[in-house]
Amino acid sequence: MTALEQESERQGTSTDTLMENAGLAVALEARQRMGGVAGAGVVVLVGPGNNGADGLVVARHLRRWGAEVTACLLTSRPDPDPKADLARSYGVSVLALGEDTEVEFLDGLLARSRLVIDAILGTGRSRPLQGLVREVLLRVAATRKRSRRPLLLALDLPTGLNADTGAVDDATPVMDATLALGFPKAGLLAFPGAERVGELVTLDIGLPDGVGQDDISLELLTVDWVSSQIPPRPLDSHKGTYGHLLVVAGSRNFVGAACLVARAAHRAGAGLVTLATPESVYPIVASQLTETIHLPLPEDAEGRVHADAAQVIHEGLTRYDALAVGSGLGQSENTLAFIEGLLVDGPVSTIPTLVDADGLNNLARLPDWWQRRSGPLVLTPHPGEMATLTGLSTLEVQRDRAAMARQWATQWQAVVVLKGAFTAVAEPSVPSTNGEQYEGLVRLSPFANPGLASGGTGDVLTGIIGSLLAQGLAPFDASGCGVYLHGQAAAAVTSAQGPVGLLASEVSEALPLTINSLRPG
Repeated sequence: MTALEQESERQGTSTDTLMENAGLAVALEARQRMGGVAGAGVVVLVGPGNNGADGLVVARHLRRWGAEVTACLLTSRPDPDPKADLARSYGVSVLALGEDTEVEFLDGLLARSRLVIDAILGTGRSRPLQGLVREVLLRVAATRKRSRRPLLLALDLPTGLNADTGAVDDATPVMDATLALGFPKAGLLAFPGAERVGELVTLDIGLPDGVGQDDISLELLTVDWVSSQIPPRPLDSHKGTYGHLLVVAGSRNFVGAACLVARAAHRAGAGLVTLATPESVYPIVASQLTETIHLPLPEDAEGRVHADAAQVIHEGLTRYDALAVGSGLGQSENTLAFIEGLLVDGPVSTIPTLVDADGLNNLARLPDWWQRRSGPLVLTPHPGEMATLTGLSTLEVQRDRAAMARQWATQWQAVVVLKGAFTAVAEPSVPSTNGEQYEGLVRLSPFANPGLASGGTGDVLTGIIGSLLAQGLAPFDASGCGVYLHGQAAAAVTSAQGPVGLLASEVSEALPLTINSLRPG
């Protein structure tokens, strides 16, 4: 953001203009959330830098609209301080807390206030909170226990939350909403700090169009972008228009995984779905999936796919537009040989391929597998599977999810979908035409839904992304779009019934309405 503001200055939009825009945008958002501010008690907690200055602009506008505003200065401010002076001229009560006013005075202010705005510390602070700032934030946090409590809004990010890593101080209150200025900061979408953010809202602060965006390698998946990616459905289309997906999944112990992938692929719009399963699994899934084409595969004595099945798939590979493999396959010497024959040594690299679940676990057992294959590839590990693939611990995988996804996407030259809260979708970095390294883009999901912490939801995501691959989306775009649709569909289910007891199949059933609600026009 500092670099973007500097570039904005060079293009003629001053930092002061951005500050004024930001303050007005925050004030408008606060007024909208409160249903009007006339006569309302408001406390703005002000720190030393630009974050505090933004807060003083907010205070001025809220006072202009009739609120009773107190700006509490928790640290020293520049002298002179034009933003504070202007706020005073509009009737804002500006108090230096701890100097001319006792800290206990804040308790009375908080008790009478309908709104508290945290504008103390912004992106430049990462040290532990201490002293007056810590004491004040603990008092603000205590207001959440009251029956009549103020609305808590953080300006740009909650004080004490690291903007890069998501690390957070234990004194940082849980906000009702965080109003990110210009762009959301990565730490707002990383735990443990994300638990303090509340609703995340991004506000336009008037950065010139396109300023610096070629240099940003981290994006938030948005409804507008996803809407632009959803394949059109022309009136003269037919089943062949929307592609043919081959799903290789299931075993005697994991029949449901195969059904979940195939059904989700149908619900996400694939024209045709063929499900390849072990011979003993075929009659079970065929009775549940009447719209699906079925391909029985040779199996071993335990009801898992046999190594010979790779050749069966190779022989009919030209019929399909994409392949999704791995869900519920299990692990054995036969499945290992099957994955090697299918994904590494065979011609499957000629079509977009997604590998999930036991496909990943088997792939991890093949030395240097990524050097032995080519072609469009999507890998969708959860943190445990990512640890297996990389040889790292789950803790190391989770420490910086965006960087982890990008690093291994580059190593494997594949799209990596690192699942979990705020799923990270990374494309590989590649050399550019001028000889420099093009840093691969990472797209972050805006969804963190505990309802998805149940078996089978990852299989549904596999079906959605596989379906979009078959419909012709590029692997990186199909992955990002699929992650968003999966999250939005799950959000619709949990909104209706809560996060407890969500079934993976319910996410699939919510997909058509979700997709249609996002379709342009």
